[in-house]
Amino acid sequence: MKDTLAMIMAGGKGSRLGPLTLHRSKPAVPFAGRYRIIDFVLSNFVNSGYRRIYMLTQYMASSLIKHLSRNWRLSGFGEYIEVVPAQMRLGEFWYRGTADAVYQNLNLVRDARPAHVCVFGGDHVYKFAVDQMDQFHREQHADLTVAVFAVPRAEAHQFGCLHVDERGRIIAFVEKPANPPAMPGRPDWSLVSMGNYVFKGDVLTRVLVEDAADPSSRHDFGKDVIPRLLAAGARVFAYDFGASRVPGDPADAEPYWRDVGTIDSYFDANMELRARVPAMDLYNRRWRIRSAQRDYPPARFVRAGEGEPPAELDDSLVCEGSIVASARLRSVVLGYDCFIHAGTELAESVVLSGCDIGAGCQLRRVILDKNCKIEPGTVIGYDPEADRARLPFVTDSGIAVFPKGTVVPAHGPVVLANDVSELIDNDPELRNQLKPGTFAIAMHGRHSYDSAGPRFQRFAHRPDEP
Repeated sequence: MKDTLAMIMAGGKGSRLGPLTLHRSKPAVPFAGRYRIIDFVLSNFVNSGYRRIYMLTQYMASSLIKHLSRNWRLSGFGEYIEVVPAQMRLGEFWYRGTADAVYQNLNLVRDARPAHVCVFGGDHVYKFAVDQMDQFHREQHADLTVAVFAVPRAEAHQFGCLHVDERGRIIAFVEKPANPPAMPGRPDWSLVSMGNYVFKGDVLTRVLVEDAADPSSRHDFGKDVIPRLLAAGARVFAYDFGASRVPGDPADAEPYWRDVGTIDSYFDANMELRARVPAMDLYNRRWRIRSAQRDYPPARFVRAGEGEPPAELDDSLVCEGSIVASARLRSVVLGYDCFIHAGTELAESVVLSGCDIGAGCQLRRVILDKNCKIEPGTVIGYDPEADRARLPFVTDSGIAVFPKGTVVPAHGPVVLANDVSELIDNDPELRNQLKPGTFAIAMHGRHSYDSAGPRFQRFAHRPDEP
């Protein structure tokens, strides 16, 4: 829609995704091997025909800005994806809420003079034909349309829930209620907000100015702006995300939306994509998920030498430039430019780019951030108590997470990169998770950006072989 402006909220800290968000914002976290989380919402807009997009950033934005500036460009006259760092235009304070983030950038809305404004989050994984929601919004002559998703009532207390009438008009909004409202005709289900909105341009400007002037407001769309519009009798409608039909997807495709806000949900979402029948189809040529185009060679699956067994893979995603040499992968998402050496067994794991896993390792339910090095013979994921005693970050469900650039020896404490150690020192929540004796600091200035090892070294043999 040429008269619609898009504003994507991409400043989330993502503290529950630590240590993956130590040095990057949540939208910049890599996902499914070769993408970043932000690529999904951007692909949704570009595939839906939107060409005026502002990206509002704040926390740890360097990695995100680099990714966007190098890989997301629109070339036509009047077309742009423009990064907008927090500028403190209205005072010496950062964004005080989702609504305040847009309010502090209302100059962009006024300059563009759009008839409608999409305000979407930048930290969820999903496919969505945004133009269909925009069209619904216009047909209802709505002041605001909220994208909603049906979830079981037993789970809905985690979200902002909506009361709707038979026509889909929202009559009340409740933030994380103990007793979520039921959907009309579906008493065991509730409608929850996805945090994605389409506003009339003049309505958005007016309500944000009113909200900014209210000293009791928390300056949040869900907690303040939507209730304000409802109290004023505005036309606020719910758009059922499940009604969106992505071109090229099967007619009976189930809607897919994941809030990958915790380590466990992030891990589960990655695992869903490598299943035999993926929950979300990444191979739809009419709805490509765009990302960086890298000059790496094809992935290789080879024998490590004469007499060595072949590489074995099952239900896994392997990205470009990676080498699997006489190793076994089962239910793995393997990023680009990785090296898995002979005799290693890797299962139910997420490995980001540039990692080197030595010979004879046994790894299960691990997440390796970029440039991690696992030394030969390391065993993780088979003795939960031993893992918790030795490793610095293990979730309650037993997933071991290693920050960017970590070196993991077969025995003893892991070695953190110097810059990662400094970031942890400045993050009280993560610092308090560290157990004494589970980590050391790199002695020779190792940085998390340093490669885990040469990509074309001779294939390593198992530790018990010469």
